Amino acid sequence: MTVTGQLRQLWRYPVKSMLGEALTGATVDERGVAGDRRYALLDRETGRVASAKQPRLWRRLLTVRASGAAPDVVRLDLPDGAARSTRDADVDAVLSRLLGRPVTLTGDPPPDAVLERADPEAVLAAGLDATVPTTHGPVGAAAPPGSLVDFAPVHLLTTATLAAAGGADPVRYRPNLVVENTDDGFAENDWVGRELRIGPELVLRVLAPTPRCAVPTLAHGPLPRDPEALRAPARLNRVVPLPGLGPQPCLGAYAAVVRPGRVTVGDRVELG
Repeated sequence: MTVTGQLRQLWRYPVKSMLGEALTGATVDERGVAGDRRYALLDRETGRVASAKQPRLWRRLLTVRASGAAPDVVRLDLPDGAARSTRDADVDAVLSRLLGRPVTLTGDPPPDAVLERADPEAVLAAGLDATVPTTHGPVGAAAPPGSLVDFAPVHLLTTATLAAAGGADPVRYRPNLVVENTDDGFAENDWVGRELRIGPELVLRVLAPTPRCAVPTLAHGPLPRDPEALRAPARLNRVVPLPGLGPQPCLGAYAAVVRPGRVTVGDRVELG
C-alpha cells in the first residue's frame, strides 16, 4: 500500500438528510460509521423515504441538526431553537409541522423503501419549487439490509477534489470521511476497485464515484444556497458512475467495508 494522505474530517448524520456532526473518532463496521443514518423520515402519504434529493418537498430537513447515536437518544435541534429527541412522543408531529407533510421518524424502514431523486440540473434550471423529472430507486442498494444510506455504507472525498471543484465546504457533500491529500482533483475516480486502509484497522473497498444530486446546492443550516457546488463537478468530472447509468456530475466515492475498525482524525490513509 502507498500512503495517500490523512483522515482530516469524520462525520456522521444520524437522521437521513438532516445536518450531522463532526467526530474525532468512531468505529466503522459493515453498516458504516457508528450511528450514521440510523433513522429516516417516512412520508405517510407515499410511503417513500424523505430525502432532500427532492428539494421541492424536503429541503427543510437541512434546517435540523441531528446528533448522537442509536441505541442512545438522538437529539434534534430545530431551526427555531427548540430541541426534540428520537424518544419524544411528539417528535413526529413536530417534524410534520416543520416540513408541511405528515411524516414518521423510523429506524426500521420497510424492505421495499424507495426514495425520490429530482433531476439536479433541472432543479438548477427551473428552481427549487418547480416540478421536474424524478427517478425512484431503492435505499442502500450496496449496503446491508435495513440500511438507510443512499447507496453504500461509506461516502468519502478528498481535499484535492474539493479544491479542484472550487473549494466548497465539504459539509455540502455530506461525506463520512474527508481525506487530506496532494493528488490531483477527482483522484477518487481512479480508486474504484481498490482498497483503502485508514488507521491500523479499517479497510474499505471503493465501489463507485458518487453522482451528485441537488443537495450540495441547497442551504445547509447557516450555509446559503450554492449552485456552483453542482455546476463545478458537472463541468469538470462528468463520468459514468455505475454500469447502466449515463454520465453524471460526480464528486467523491462510495465504499464498502472490507474489515471493520476504529478510526481517528489524523490517521494515515493508504491506497492498495
